[in-house]
Amino acid sequence: MLEVKDLHAYYGKSHILQGVEFNVGQGEIVSLLGRNGVGRSTTCKAIMGLVALRGSIRFDNEEITGLDIHKIAHKGIGYVPEERLIFSGLSTRENLEMGVKKVGADEKWTIDDAYQLFPRLEERADVKAELLSGGEQQMLSMCRTMMGNPRFVMIDEPTEGLAPQIVSQVRDFLLKVAERGVSILLVEQKLSIAMKISHRVYVMGHGEIVFEGRPDDLEADDTTRKEWLEV
Repeated sequence: MLEVKDLHAYYGKSHILQGVEFNVGQGEIVSLLGRNGVGRSTTCKAIMGLVALRGSIRFDNEEITGLDIHKIAHKGIGYVPEERLIFSGLSTRENLEMGVKKVGADEKWTIDDAYQLFPRLEERADVKAELLSGGEQQMLSMCRTMMGNPRFVMIDEPTEGLAPQIVSQVRDFLLKVAERGVSILLVEQKLSIAMKISHRVYVMGHGEIVFEGRPDDLEADDTTRKEWLEV
């Protein structure tokens, strides 16, 4: 579904991504692992057209490199950034409504789906988003993205700073998304989550992919984990 080849990305004169290559198949959960600052979030931003880049990004066998952000989104790509970026002055329900693609669209994901996955959102439907807890805001950010019915979604650090109970709910949400055939690129610090739900994992170091394989392969590779993941 997504194929990235020889991807380079830049912030000004800083060369962040240096020839990144990976792919994500239909309905797969693929995790992008690594320490902070190695380029994982930049990879998501590059795919979404948010940073200067060169290389090839193909989605459904179509080159999307260089397209405007809204055109990339309309292709069926969703993005949940680490910052969450909710509309703080709008209610929970209004935030979800803002994510709906258009009236009359083929709605595979609905607001009722969001409420079913995260009942707390329905309880807080009329509460302004700025008054939600961090966990509730994360739920809202992910569900709002799904309202656009993406076929591929990138989710950056969804469990950062969340209580264990909420982390478990986020994990279940990701599995439900994949069950519906939506492909996921997950940027995650918690190896315990990524290793349990991912079909494949990539490890990044210094702007490059340094490992590719199944979670079991990474579990057995002490050298890679010690050099590129452990603090």
